[in-house]
Amino acid sequence: MKIAIVSPYDLAVPGGVQVQVKGLAAALARSGDEILVVAPGRANSISIPGTTVVAVGRSLGIPVNGSRAPVAVSTQAMRRTLVALAAAQADIVHVHEPLVPGPSLAATLRSDKPVIGTFHRARTSTPYVLFGHAFRRVIRNLDDRVAVSDVAAETLRKAVGRVEVSVLANAVDVEPFSRAVPIRPTAPTALFVGRIERRKGLAILLEAFSGLAGDFRLRVVGDGPEARHLRRQFASDNRITWLGRLDDDGRNAELAGADLFVAPSLGGESFGIVLLEAMAASTAVLASDLPGYRAAGGQAAQYVPPGNVRALRDRLAAMLFDQDERARSAALGRERASGFSFDLLARSYSERYAAVLDEGGRHRARHHLGHQGGRGRARTLKE
Repeated sequence: MKIAIVSPYDLAVPGGVQVQVKGLAAALARSGDEILVVAPGRANSISIPGTTVVAVGRSLGIPVNGSRAPVAVSTQAMRRTLVALAAAQADIVHVHEPLVPGPSLAATLRSDKPVIGTFHRARTSTPYVLFGHAFRRVIRNLDDRVAVSDVAAETLRKAVGRVEVSVLANAVDVEPFSRAVPIRPTAPTALFVGRIERRKGLAILLEAFSGLAGDFRLRVVGDGPEARHLRRQFASDNRITWLGRLDDDGRNAELAGADLFVAPSLGGESFGIVLLEAMAASTAVLASDLPGYRAAGGQAAQYVPPGNVRALRDRLAAMLFDQDERARSAALGRERASGFSFDLLARSYSERYAAVLDEGGRHRARHHLGHQGGRGRARTLKE
C-alpha cells in the first residue's frame, strides 16, 4: 500500500506528535508499505528508515497549548505539500492534527485521495474552536477520524460538535530504552525530562524537591523559556543537576539510570508517552493525575494532584526512600510499555486504511481548492 503521512510539525524539533509520526512511519515501512512523509522543515534535516521524507519549508515556533509549535504556515509550504502528495499518488493520506494550519490543513482540504485524520490535542483554545467551526463539515467528512486518547477525542468534539471518532493510543519504541546504558547516580535520584515551560510543572517539582531532607538527587533534562529563571531560583540546592537538552542516546541513558521519573505537568497532556518511555527504561513513574497520563500509565504509575507541592513532596519522599516499591512499580511499567509498540499501532492503522479503501473513500464535503491528482486544475465539490 502507498501511504502518505502528513505532519503538522517540524520533525527535527523534539515533540510528542513528531515521535508518533516518525515511529508509525518506520513501523509501516517495516511491514512492507511504501511510505511518504511530508512535514515542515529543511531538506535533509530528518530521515526515517525505509521512507521518503519531503520537507516543505522552514518552520517557525508559534505559541500553542502553553508551548511553542514548529509549524510552516506559508502558502509556499502548503503548495509544496500538495505537489508532493500529487506526485506520490498514494492510496491513502494520513494527516496528523488536520486543523493545524500548514501542511496538515492543506492536505485535509485539498487531497483527492481518501484521508484519515489523527487528533492529538488535549486542550481547547479560541483559535482551535474557531478553526473547528470553520472547517466543521470537512472534519466531519474525513474518511476516518482517530484520537490518541479520550481527552483528545473530547477536545475534537468541543471544536467541531458531535462527531464519530475512534481512539488509538500512542505508541512507544521500547527497544532503544531497554538497551540504553544507564547513568547510575550515587544517591536515590529523581528525573525530569521535558520542555521547561510553565505547563510542564517543573517549578512545582523543584519546590517539592527542595523541601526534602536527605541525600537525594534531581536531574533535569530539557530547555525552555523558564529554564534560566528556575536555575537562578534553585541555584543554592547543589543536589539539582541541570543537563540541558540531550540527544536521544543521552536522554535514554538518563531515563534508564534514574530511580524515579517524575512528570509534574499542570495540564494539556493528551497522552503521556514520556511515561511509557520511562517505563520501557525500567524506571518507576510518578505523575500528575491527568486523564492523558492515566491513559498511558494506568496502574503502573503513581499519581498526585497537579500543582500540589505538598502531595508531590510526600510521594517523592516515599518513593525515593522505598527501593522495593520502586522495583515493583518498574516491573509493572515494563509490562505495560510492552503493550504499546509501534508495530501493534501500525497494524491497527493498516486495518483502518484497508477498511477506508474498501469503502472507496466517501469524499463528502471536501473543498478541493488546488491541484487534483497531479492535473493542476482547481475545482470545488458541492457540499
